[in-house]
Amino acid sequence: MKIALDPYMLRGVPLLELPRMVADLGYRYLEMSPRDDFLPFFLHPRIDRAGVRAFRRELDAAQVEVASVLPLYRWSGPDEDERQAAVRYWKRAIALTAELGVTVMNSEFNGRPERPAESEAQFWRSLEELLPVFEREGVRLVLEPHPDDFVEDGIAAVNLIRGIDSSLVSFLYCAPHTFHQGGDLEAVIRHAGPLLTQLHLADSFDHRGSSGLRYIVNPPGSAVRVHQHLDIGQGEVDWDLFFSTLADVGFDGIATVCVFAWEERAHDSATYNLAEVKRYLDKYPRR
Repeated sequence: MKIALDPYMLRGVPLLELPRMVADLGYRYLEMSPRDDFLPFFLHPRIDRAGVRAFRRELDAAQVEVASVLPLYRWSGPDEDERQAAVRYWKRAIALTAELGVTVMNSEFNGRPERPAESEAQFWRSLEELLPVFEREGVRLVLEPHPDDFVEDGIAAVNLIRGIDSSLVSFLYCAPHTFHQGGDLEAVIRHAGPLLTQLHLADSFDHRGSSGLRYIVNPPGSAVRVHQHLDIGQGEVDWDLFFSTLADVGFDGIATVCVFAWEERAHDSATYNLAEVKRYLDKYPRR
């Protein structure tokens, strides 16, 4: 298993200094999430090929690898102009990922939950354009259902990915989204089976608790999605069940620590969560 760090809480660190810092925190893998000097949120990539080569040299020097690259684009939104722009951004991001020597990208379904049929149609339109690019560049795509996407439920997301029917596309289980995916992490993991190739690791509270009154939003009925990305053990994800189920299904993919809640102690959070992941892996070895 590749235990990676999402360095979002370290995004103020200059890009070329990031690999050494990640190595000093004890990680050997990175998941490159959006940052303004690399792949910004919802915009065209900002790094050029020379920058990619310089970053690659620093990765080699620090003995750190990029396990996956995470772009976020509006490729499934009902707005056609936005979709076309997102596809252009995707094509550039895929090329830069290949230049970096990375063979995995992960992202979200995007789209609008109140317009699921239109969003899914846009998703398929984008995918038809992009799958040949992924194949040409030798890059795989791992997708997760995210709160406020056109598909949020874990089982439904696995079924959609299964319907793509491509060896290039697989499923990411995001632990802090457990309670938006239906709440039954074991069922989703087992349903995914070999389609599960990547994990996001952080904790969260069950927003459905206290008869739906755990988080009170005004005005009542507002269409918000509340969740956290906390340190492991600070929320209500059942980590024993999570890791024992992973062991039972023989998971051996990428597991990314993606805690965002504690920028003021980002280093301590990163080292703590790495130790926790290793502790659970020792407790529940892969069968």
